[in-house]
Amino acid sequence: MNSVRLGILQVNHDKSETIGDRFPDDAHRFRDLFDCLPQRFRYHVYMTIGGVLPDRVDEQDAYLITGSPLSVNSDARFLPDLFEFIRRCDDARKPLVGVCFGHQAIAAALGGRVEKSGAGWNVGVETTRFTETRPWMSPRTDLDLYVFHQDEVVELPDGCSLLGSSPRNACASFARGDHIFTTQSHPEFGFEFMWALLEDERSLIGESLYASAASAMSQQTDGSVFSEWCGRLFEPDDTDGANAAG
Repeated sequence: MNSVRLGILQVNHDKSETIGDRFPDDAHRFRDLFDCLPQRFRYHVYMTIGGVLPDRVDEQDAYLITGSPLSVNSDARFLPDLFEFIRRCDDARKPLVGVCFGHQAIAAALGGRVEKSGAGWNVGVETTRFTETRPWMSPRTDLDLYVFHQDEVVELPDGCSLLGSSPRNACASFARGDHIFTTQSHPEFGFEFMWALLEDERSLIGESLYASAASAMSQQTDGSVFSEWCGRLFEPDDTDGANAAG
């Protein structure tokens, strides 16, 4: 089986002592998630929040954009270059996964629209129900995953297909062709990390939402199924250079 060169575009870093000192960063959370798969991965982390991106799309076989507390509608300096790289990946049909902020960034880069939810923060565990699937989405099932977001995709880019929705998120997952896949949820979050994040952001989200999210917390979520889907999407084509473009 081929090894997969996976580029992780990290768009945040944990500044909080209660989070950053106790848990690995986002890139390591995804490495832990994918290391249970049968494929061998060779990871390269790009600190995109600091302006670092691949020089060429073909540096890696596939890419993943992490979550972030930032908004894709902000004036963060790295965003224009990230959006341009997303468009280059799309042009090259390079496998690309976006998670939470990454989901929103892909939508925004390709011409969709992201807005702050009128319902406020969405925090806890939600079920994404999939009404459309792709060949690599096996086993075909709905996913229970952690969520922690305020922005949401309200309009998909042309050429993208809605895959799934959740109770508080009409666009919880979408795809473009067979090379782009996104989720608004956090498959990389574990139970202990989500608890710590909930405690750390308690004053931000308010007592009512804190209480409802805490009561809905579950130790059994479906991040491992999500990782299986990504493993199939990331698998390089055996034909020489099939995924290579610059």
